[in-house]
Amino acid sequence: MQTVDIEKENKEIIRRYRKLLRHAKPFLKDDDAKIIKKAFFTSLQAHKDMRRRSGEPYIYHPLAVAQIAVEEIGLGTTSIIAALLHDVVEDTHLEISDIERDFGPKVARIIDGLTKISGVFEHGSSQQAENFRKMILTLSDDVRVILIKLADRLHNMRTLGSMPREKQLKISSETIYLYAPLAHRLGLYAIKTELEDLYLKYTDPEVYRGIARKINETKSARDKFIKDFIEPLQLTLDKSNFEFIVKGRPKSIYSIWNKIRKQNTPFEEVYDLFAVRIIIDTPYENEKAACWKAYSIVTDFYKPNPDRLRDWISTPKANGYESLHTTVMSKSGQWVEVQIRTKRMDDIAEKGYAAHWKYKEATQSKSESGLEEWIKKVRELIETNDSSALEFMDDFRTNLFHEEVFVFTPKGDLKILPHGATTLDFAFEIHTQIGMHCLGAKVNQKLVPLSYILNNGDQVEILTSSKQKPSEDWLKFVVSSKARAKIKDCLKEEKKKIASDGKEIVLRKLHQMKLDLNAETLNQLLIYFNMKFPLDLYYDIAKGIIDPKEIKKFQEPKEIKKPEKKEVVEPKPQEPKKTGDPNADLLLIGDDMEKIDYKLAKCCNPIPGDDVFGFVTVNEGIKIHRTTCPNAIELMSHYGYRVVKAKWTAQKELAFLTGLKINGMDRVGIVNDITRIISNELKVNMRSITIETEDGMFEGRIMLFVHDTKHLNKLIMKLKKVQDVITVNRFES
Repeated sequence: MQTVDIEKENKEIIRRYRKLLRHAKPFLKDDDAKIIKKAFFTSLQAHKDMRRRSGEPYIYHPLAVAQIAVEEIGLGTTSIIAALLHDVVEDTHLEISDIERDFGPKVARIIDGLTKISGVFEHGSSQQAENFRKMILTLSDDVRVILIKLADRLHNMRTLGSMPREKQLKISSETIYLYAPLAHRLGLYAIKTELEDLYLKYTDPEVYRGIARKINETKSARDKFIKDFIEPLQLTLDKSNFEFIVKGRPKSIYSIWNKIRKQNTPFEEVYDLFAVRIIIDTPYENEKAACWKAYSIVTDFYKPNPDRLRDWISTPKANGYESLHTTVMSKSGQWVEVQIRTKRMDDIAEKGYAAHWKYKEATQSKSESGLEEWIKKVRELIETNDSSALEFMDDFRTNLFHEEVFVFTPKGDLKILPHGATTLDFAFEIHTQIGMHCLGAKVNQKLVPLSYILNNGDQVEILTSSKQKPSEDWLKFVVSSKARAKIKDCLKEEKKKIASDGKEIVLRKLHQMKLDLNAETLNQLLIYFNMKFPLDLYYDIAKGIIDPKEIKKFQEPKEIKKPEKKEVVEPKPQEPKKTGDPNADLLLIGDDMEKIDYKLAKCCNPIPGDDVFGFVTVNEGIKIHRTTCPNAIELMSHYGYRVVKAKWTAQKELAFLTGLKINGMDRVGIVNDITRIISNELKVNMRSITIETEDGMFEGRIMLFVHDTKHLNKLIMKLKKVQDVITVNRFES
């Protein structure tokens, strides 16, 4: 066991505390320093016997969170105090009432919002979702709750290395699912980018290291390229008497990985690996003219791509982001993204929400109204939302999502909706009643259906009818939370009306059987018809989905009802085909690494050698997923407590089903060449092969059995060497 040098640690704690005060000094007023000192000593005392997983004193964490809040988000005294004390109620004997007594109601309210809920949750609920909902409820009063939570999450992600693997997966997935989009929505781009990169670092370390290495290897070439690219711009901007700085920066590892994955291109072909940013220092009233002048200087030297001009100065994004983006062609034939903005805009882009307040008086502009507007929407969503915490979390997340679409009313008012919004979303955005009775719309004077997806610049006129009312189908295409919540409310009311008829039928049938509708009878009915809620049962009976005659059978002995024998008949194509020792141990599961029964998930077809985790399902035991499975993020961010660790052992020869996608130039005999390598050279069994050709190109999909990832990678390398084959990739089933 390592010995701890207490004196050295105490010096380090004081050094970190003084660093925090140094950064806070510019905005401290009156007794601020005293109160911060009091909060620091309260936290130090409360956590005195605690250590983090890494072995460090626990107080390092609250100090780091407070440091991030000040230095990277730009928050003030109240936030420093709340950050220093954010874990004391959860982890120590102190209560919220103690915090309120010593530091006032504001700090107590923030800390209450940051304190996780303990206790028992209803079946089917998720503790993570409940805690998230609680935090968002506090957001509607005080946005600092979220900002401190983001600082807390960022520090946890930075120190995730000392955590066990399944914790790393759970925390990373929750981060990419909720906290990175939240940081984006609040305009904290630097934090959002770092959270995304850290997510990749812990969920797919190999890919992360590979891209980081390539970025590093190309650094000197990139620096020279940027220097040559910037030179003529700097000279001309100087001549035009601009106060400015120009910087080039590589794209984040996560965004490069996203491009490689989505566009299926190798690293070398991701064309906008970096962006050049021109930041102009100019008074607020000159900003727009200065940015456009700088734009014309850039396009004098380099030809712009007409499809890639983004003007977020005239219409800022909903999170207040302002900037002018263009992609231009350099002299060496490479596309380069150029971002033009002022110092104020750059501050807001980096520090987001907190920076808005710094500039609020100076500009009196609408620049922060997008954020204000969003928080108003969150409040509205919270007030109208009575759905489960999981639904709430998903609805909320949909509205965090990245892009927006800008559309106009017939009178020319601008409305900002989430990307993918339909005319029906627009109708609900105008007014709930207009949404409820929306029949269709005219977009740019042409008639379109309710499900029409809006594009930037569309002008929308809604058509209504008093006879129209919401239907279940509407939920399939609306994307905004407001529309979803209102439609669900209306459908619930409708469902309740229909269900009351169903209840009457049940009462009549039970009366004939000389039974009362009490809790016990109702429970037996729900079990018999395999229903969760009485409302669903009554509704199905009223709609005739369940035949009312069936009600009479619910008390008959259990043996008569035997529908549950499906399991035996069901084929299991994804189960490993044993080709060797029948007692081979494949997977070790859980903390004790035991041999437990499991199933392989069909959504991602894991094979030995893949990085995997176990997920405890409700009725199918433990399912094994790849950590890169398309469903992994959602499973872990909703139900992290059901994740168990799993790893492959040295197994005997077994065969696992996986899929390969092959693209290339079509020629006579190419299928023969591919199948020869698979069947003859590597003795791999194929299950199916489909090849489609178009305009001299072909795409093939092959399902085949391999032993593990080594075997699969060897096969991929061989296939890539076949003449005219361009790409070979593994695909999810």
